[in-house]
Amino acid sequence: MPRGSSIAARRTSAISRHMSSAPLEEQASVLFESNGSLRTYTLNRPKKLNALNTEMLTLLKPKIEEWSKSDLCGIVVGRGNGRAFCAGGDVAGVVSNAANPSTRHLATDFFKIEFEVDYMLASLPKPYVAIIDGITMGGGVGLSAMAPFRIATETTMFAMPETKIGYSPDVGANYFLNRLDGELGTYLALTGESLKGRAVYEHGLATHYVPARRIPALLERLSSLNDPSLAVINSTIEDHHYERDADEAPIPLTGSVRVALDSAFGHQSMENILASLETYTKSSDPAVSAWATETLKILDLRSPTSLKIALQAFRRSKNSRLIDALKTELGIATALCNGASPDFATGVDAVVVKKTPGRPAWSPSTLAEVSEKSILTNFFSPSSPYLDPKPELAEVPEHFISPGDPMRFSLPTQEDVRHYVMQDTPSGGGLAVSRDQVIKHFEQKTHGKGGVREKVSEILDRKTEPEKGANEQNQWIRWKH
Repeated sequence: MPRGSSIAARRTSAISRHMSSAPLEEQASVLFESNGSLRTYTLNRPKKLNALNTEMLTLLKPKIEEWSKSDLCGIVVGRGNGRAFCAGGDVAGVVSNAANPSTRHLATDFFKIEFEVDYMLASLPKPYVAIIDGITMGGGVGLSAMAPFRIATETTMFAMPETKIGYSPDVGANYFLNRLDGELGTYLALTGESLKGRAVYEHGLATHYVPARRIPALLERLSSLNDPSLAVINSTIEDHHYERDADEAPIPLTGSVRVALDSAFGHQSMENILASLETYTKSSDPAVSAWATETLKILDLRSPTSLKIALQAFRRSKNSRLIDALKTELGIATALCNGASPDFATGVDAVVVKKTPGRPAWSPSTLAEVSEKSILTNFFSPSSPYLDPKPELAEVPEHFISPGDPMRFSLPTQEDVRHYVMQDTPSGGGLAVSRDQVIKHFEQKTHGKGGVREKVSEILDRKTEPEKGANEQNQWIRWKH
């Protein structure tokens, strides 16, 4: 080796040793690692809870494409350094750029590359495992929500809190939240409320539930897999499942509260949702009345404009493809950056920058003052002046695949259970199957997946009623219509 090359090699080796020994927070904002067939990215802004900025997305995008083509890459893993996977996007920087016409393109460019990275991860032709340990909100949800494997831990905190800051749920939320049971997605999109730990798993936002202490051992197992298939990865993760403790409290938003939630948030207008919640505050069930009262207080704190935008976007995306939902969301982001509403700037300043307690000074201040026509004209019409210019999402490389069903490795959904209960008779009455048979069916179908019995039982409690058949020893069930 020539002397110059030898010196360069030693210098590179020394830099590498320094980087590997330096504290994580002193290294790059995204770290990349290869271990066996595993390729891992680690978001590395722990002091900012790994909030995404353009630099991080610019690092991620080419690496994802590189791994997608690598024969040596068997599994892609996403992680976060510190107490968050990712707490969202760096919205303070976005709003600052949007305030100045000369830098406004940087604000919309941020959303463009963020959504492109999200779509690439959703379309990745390699198995993708997202470790959503710790705080996972907004942009962090976008990086993980479409992964076939989403691992929650006891420290996971999930939320799409955009209406808190005068914005609207994005990063594909109008696609994946629409896949949740009943109206849970509508509730999460509008209130911005969080789910924690096991609730993230049992409500379908994670596919697996593993204690944080077992994650290193799990990753070591995954790295040793040869030619890993989705089925093998699924069973490997399932081997590390965290079983429910005997004294563990039930997860929230179940039972009678869930019945009320699905009813109240099933309406097509914010006004009707609020009216329904008002009715539930008078419920004879104390759990329902307390939940409805608290939910009304929460919605009153949110931007009225954001609530109407969010509900409109959510209903429009009910049967959309992921790419179409992202395009709708990019239009909303563009309109807000171009001044279609002052609430985005107001909310970020009050909630993120100054952390001012109480209700931000929304304008308009009430739902009654927000016209449905202005929402449609300014945020959803192709001729809206606030959508000019509107950035376009880049096409993913040809070798990427169509996004898969984000629920394929999750616990059974309410629709799965409904279909099984109702398919057994020509009338769809569900009179040919018992409760125990339903639970056994899904336990067998999922190969004993942890949490199946609890999830299916909760659905059956809410959505079915007993019906005695000719054979009195069998307690058949009927799906409630």
